Amino acid sequence: MTSTRNCLPGPGDDAIRADVAVIGAGVVGHGIAWEIQRSGRSVALIDDAPGAGASWAAAGMLAPVSELHYQEEDLLELMLDASSRWPGFAAGVAAAAGAGTGYLMTPTLAVGVDAADRRALMDLRAVQQASGLEVAPLTVREARSREPLLSPGISCALDTPADHQVDPRRLIASVRLALAATVRETPTVAVAGATEGFAVPERAAGLLWKDGTVAGVRLGSGSTVLAGETVVANGLHAASLDGLPHGLDLPLRPVHGDILRLSVPQHLRPLVTATVRGLVHGIPVYIVPREDGTVVIGASQREDALSDAVSAGSVYQLLRDAQALVPAVAELELLECTARARPGTPDNAPLLGRVAASFGSGGPADGHVPGLVIATGFFRHGVLLTPAAAAICTALLDGAADPRWAPFSPDRFSGSAVAVPSPHLKETA
Repeated sequence: MTSTRNCLPGPGDDAIRADVAVIGAGVVGHGIAWEIQRSGRSVALIDDAPGAGASWAAAGMLAPVSELHYQEEDLLELMLDASSRWPGFAAGVAAAAGAGTGYLMTPTLAVGVDAADRRALMDLRAVQQASGLEVAPLTVREARSREPLLSPGISCALDTPADHQVDPRRLIASVRLALAATVRETPTVAVAGATEGFAVPERAAGLLWKDGTVAGVRLGSGSTVLAGETVVANGLHAASLDGLPHGLDLPLRPVHGDILRLSVPQHLRPLVTATVRGLVHGIPVYIVPREDGTVVIGASQREDALSDAVSAGSVYQLLRDAQALVPAVAELELLECTARARPGTPDNAPLLGRVAASFGSGGPADGHVPGLVIATGFFRHGVLLTPAAAAICTALLDGAADPRWAPFSPDRFSGSAVAVPSPHLKETA
């Protein structure tokens, strides 16, 4: 049942008002807020720790080709759509912010260490080619000509020109600058009472309802954000929001990943110019170069009870395997070890779109929960899919649903259609 704590404020109550409330300020939430604001709407971006969740540890690989996994082919069209949007998305943010996003169109090299790694990469290449993706084999000599610090002992290398990268931390900082700049330039999109006209630095506790429609957000402090539309984009926390539609199941699970950041000494720069994704005796590892002379090393994936604690075993494994690809990793300065949980779903695909609803007697037999859009469960694809998620959410607000994305409906694990609050719980202002 929807709690009576979710009722709308009375005439004397102080509330923030916006056209759209976006819950969650990671990369996805920021991207959605930016696209919606660009459509001419005012946006309240709600988060008490913006950018501090999974986005803080994300490597930022934009890899629709390399991230094609067996039995996840349904995701490919969405990933390719997102990839095609990235140049324009990054350029638009940078122009509005007056600051770069760390978006680089450098390619990705897939590298194997032993013969079994080579077979696995070549098998994956066959799947990629069958999907029309470009993956070109390189000789070891050619690979080391492009990346001289690669180990001479690697067994194979594949060039993936369509896989690029972005720096998620720089991206979030730039989107925030862009949002604030747009508010200054277009006062009609400013949200009164929000920091810089868009930010609400509080925790979202639940959804507000009015006459069967989601009408905004109740904050942890007890105050409210009233909005004509609400986008739930707060990752793992989405399922714990109070006031979700009856019967809506958002089966999100935490999948932790450990990320290392290291500084490359001047005499070794650049350590690598392309992102290097490797298989080391069957175990994946990647090395992502940044413009500031650092690299990110990652690929660990664990579902355990360590929460955001960094696993010593993962740190050891990441450094060991990265050195197998690029021995000079041993000479780098370790700056940071970070762990965060990404929101996974049973099929590893996002929960993205409107929520189908049963409106009971007297209402339409088919439809959606008014005022609500879900955008979570992006797992390891969150940064890549951000421009597509932003475009899809904005189109939904315009009343334009693209049937291509129906397989990612957020209610696909809910069994039957969910329901809005019962009539006796309809709230009034």
